[in-house]
Amino acid sequence: MLALRLTRAARPAVQLRRLLVASASAGTGFLLLSCLGYALGHPESAGAGALRLVWCAVPLAATVYLALAVARTDPGTRPRPGLSAVGLGPARLMALSALTTALACTLGSMLALLVFLHLRGDLTGMPFDGAASDFLASDRYLPVPATLTLLTLVPAAATTTVALSLRPRDPRPTTPGPRRFGRFGAYGHSAERETFGTYGRFGARLGRRPTGSRAAGAAPDAKKSDDQAAPDTATDPEPPTPDHAPANPLPALQQTTPTGLPWGITFLAVGLAVHAYADRETEVAVLLGWLLIAIGLVLAAPGLTHLCGRLLQSTRPGALRLLAGRVLMAEATRIGRPLGVVCAVASAGYAMTTLYAGSAPAFGPLTTLGALLIAGCTVATLLTAAVETRQSRADTTAALLRLGAPSSMLRAAAALRAAALLALFGPLTLVVAALAALPVDR
Repeated sequence: MLALRLTRAARPAVQLRRLLVASASAGTGFLLLSCLGYALGHPESAGAGALRLVWCAVPLAATVYLALAVARTDPGTRPRPGLSAVGLGPARLMALSALTTALACTLGSMLALLVFLHLRGDLTGMPFDGAASDFLASDRYLPVPATLTLLTLVPAAATTTVALSLRPRDPRPTTPGPRRFGRFGAYGHSAERETFGTYGRFGARLGRRPTGSRAAGAAPDAKKSDDQAAPDTATDPEPPTPDHAPANPLPALQQTTPTGLPWGITFLAVGLAVHAYADRETEVAVLLGWLLIAIGLVLAAPGLTHLCGRLLQSTRPGALRLLAGRVLMAEATRIGRPLGVVCAVASAGYAMTTLYAGSAPAFGPLTTLGALLIAGCTVATLLTAAVETRQSRADTTAALLRLGAPSSMLRAAAALRAAALLALFGPLTLVVAALAALPVDR
């Protein structure tokens, strides 16, 4: 009930993003049901039906990725002060995000089932004069278990991914740090540093009584030492330390360089090699090659985004270039991964258009639907990641406006970031597509 209230009370932009998730789920569900209809109508070609089902993994992954990006930017399930007091802790908010994603994906799957049954003629008769009966198997009985299994793939995958990605994490490190030596060689893990003269000050540390069996035997001596050292410690007191020291009001900008660039280049090279030596008719090898290329671009894109931000700040940068470069370096991982996915999809589309120009049959309706679905999900994921980046920098933007920074400079910095990324990833997309299409052209 709470998830339904949060869904209904959301802003129009949030509702639009959820509607995009439902539409993507509907398109993917329709493709899966079309594979079932083709398998029912062509029982003699089981390999072709299995290959169609394998190709549906690409739009399924794009839909799940979009659902995860939308769940991250959902303001209704974002942790806020005071929610834990009413029972909405991090685990409950994660469950609400997963439930909201499940509702949107289930709505899309139900819509796909209605459209599929309508095109089969099971509801109001055969539309389009039976033009879709070839891949929908309108003259065959539709098995209910197989239909429900295919329809639950998208909601189950999206809900599981959102729950695993947004699960509460312990902020403490899981692995112990390096062993440190405390005072006089004793083992200790405290990060507090001793002030100058702490050990030399007579009786400064005798007031702290140790715990354990040694404390009972040392209590009379410690009390006697405290009485003797009282006049000395009173003349040189240490300043009191507050129980809760205030944190740094200006946190440092995270500028850790992404480490996936070498692995990305490796996967990209291996994918291009597999695609070069694969036969044009072997679709499984082509799919494997593009999968490796996509993984390589996704791993390398954060490092390239970080490098782009560093190049913007080179050679005596002004305030505009400095702001644009720092934001790119800080948000390299968040922006780079969707950029890598878009780059992979764009290069695949360009390469396929080059390969099949005039020699292969025209794309059918299902192929066009799958291509539009993949392209739309990747672009929507990139825009959603941009919205998430803007939300994470809301405090910084407000601070800059309070300091007197004009709004035009912030807009110019955003335009400069977009132009820099386009100048880097545009030629990269064309180069990858040309290298993928080169072996066949040759």
